Amino acid sequence: MKKLLYTLALSITIWSCGGGGGDTPTPPPPTNEAPTTPVLVYPSNNLLCIDNVLNFDWNASTDPDGDAITYTVQVSTNAQFTQIVHNVPVTSTSRSLTLDRGVAYYWRAKATDNNSAASSYSSTNQFYTEGDGVSNHLPFTPVLISPELNSPVAGTAANLQWTADDVDTEDTLTFDVYLDIVTPPLASVAADQAAESLNVTNLTASTTYYWKVVVKDGEGGQTIGQIWNFTTD
Repeated sequence: MKKLLYTLALSITIWSCGGGGGDTPTPPPPTNEAPTTPVLVYPSNNLLCIDNVLNFDWNASTDPDGDAITYTVQVSTNAQFTQIVHNVPVTSTSRSLTLDRGVAYYWRAKATDNNSAASSYSSTNQFYTEGDGVSNHLPFTPVLISPELNSPVAGTAANLQWTADDVDTEDTLTFDVYLDIVTPPLASVAADQAAESLNVTNLTASTTYYWKVVVKDGEGGQTIGQIWNFTTD
């Protein structure tokens, strides 16, 4: 009996000194943060490049954890980056690339650290390479402002807004707008208008609308924009 009481007392002493015998929780590993987004320098937006061998430059990103950074540079012949002609990893903040002449290009960059955390892509710069004997360049692809892609629109009216540029700064741009409930949109709702916006009314509620803008430069050149969409509530 004395032996039993002694063993019990010893067990209680060990338990009280050990804080209940539980293991100390292991702290979670530190979170890896992504680098900042690069800022494009050259080619600048809406630039007409005389040479087709270009040195792409951007400002360096910073990494909150001090990790090494690699950049990805993408060059495309459309603003949606579905026709990429260069997709290159770079450890510095510049890269020389050879392009075709007389082509509109779009480029962007992102930063990735050595733990695979990546920034978002930078804003997109658009530029043209000068072509031999080219006297007129096509306008750049229109850029969506509103409504945001795939977004809901309150009510049965919408204000369509976009922007467009041309390296031939003396050209006067006009726009044809198509809006429909099928894709590609076939119904013309505006032609040869100068404004970069259009109010559309009498839309059907709870319906997805598709729209696109064709930009014309008055010199016979035109560029068909991508198809955008929104949904009425």
